[in-house]
Amino acid sequence: MGYPVAIIGTGQTYHCSRRQDVSIPEMIREAVDRALANAGLSNRDVDAVIIGNMEHFEGINLSDLWPVEGSGAFGKPGMKVATGGCTGSSLAIAAYYVVASGLYNRVMAVGWEMLSASAGETTTGIVTAFDPIYERSTLAGAISALAIVACEYVEKYKIPLEQAALAMVKARANAARNPHAHLRKPVTVEEVLASPMLSYPIRLLDMCPTSDGACAVIFATEEGARKSAGRPAWVQAVASCHNHTYLGDTFSGSVTYKNTLQEAARLAYKQAGITRPQAEIDVAEIYSPCTYAELQWLEDLGFCGPGEGGRFVESGATEIGGKIPVNPSGGVMCTNPIGATGLIRVAEAAIQIRGEGGDRQAPGVRTAMATGFGGSFWNEILILSSQR
Repeated sequence: MGYPVAIIGTGQTYHCSRRQDVSIPEMIREAVDRALANAGLSNRDVDAVIIGNMEHFEGINLSDLWPVEGSGAFGKPGMKVATGGCTGSSLAIAAYYVVASGLYNRVMAVGWEMLSASAGETTTGIVTAFDPIYERSTLAGAISALAIVACEYVEKYKIPLEQAALAMVKARANAARNPHAHLRKPVTVEEVLASPMLSYPIRLLDMCPTSDGACAVIFATEEGARKSAGRPAWVQAVASCHNHTYLGDTFSGSVTYKNTLQEAARLAYKQAGITRPQAEIDVAEIYSPCTYAELQWLEDLGFCGPGEGGRFVESGATEIGGKIPVNPSGGVMCTNPIGATGLIRVAEAAIQIRGEGGDRQAPGVRTAMATGFGGSFWNEILILSSQR
């Protein structure tokens, strides 16, 4: 695994639908300055910067070069990561490996997105990524792809729609405690079920928003962590798994499909020595873009059995103060600047370890999980600990 690596600082913007008051470098700078302040460091203390966003989905190029005044990368080694929806968590994993190698003492990972400026190119990019004959005509971006999987899940386990709606009720209640969250207005089960249908069974209030925002996270060696403020959040495990299949091959009955989240969890748990996830993980920030995904992924992560995700949420186990708080920040269903979204999960997991959550702080957090999700059923996991 290389040298021990800790997260020593995090910073986020206040996410919203449109940041028309700032340029992209200015928006990035807000997150960078907050991460530096959180770590008690200056920009001179950062050795290298790893930055990324959706890039090619938005028809732009060189997204690591032209915002250097915002990222603080001027005159420093830099690297770009662009893995679609998984960009944020991939940034975190890349920064981890660079520090663990001993190459640098401190590396800042920066994820950002200004989706209000992309004029729909993101959805166009997702649709045209699929097979033009067999799949493209049935897709309308990420929503319909998620809906296909949700349909199979609901049918297989006879999931009551009310249980999925409860996941959004919980997410919004948590987001109301998080000043950085985009959607902070509480909702009821009745409001979720009465919202417009997007692609069955996913309704408007089952789905995440698109947000403008940025996030920065500072990774450091043990030596680099000594000079920083606050409690380090030590990286215990990282895992990344993905495949590329036709959507019709992603169902549980298909012999060609391997559940990449289950596989990533298996690898991460092995690294961290975790055998009972529900008992040994104190909080989880999972990349669930819609309510049905959250129910399924609670099962895939081993927090409950197959088909039990809805009942697990219904029991209150995933609320702040429950058996395993899930997305105390409000999660992706309340905040989604795509290139930063997975990095926000890592930042929020570190915030819980560092005891900096304020109103969204879960009690007694010693071990926290963050996940990332993207196209090709790409899943990534980081496990953080208060212990070196």
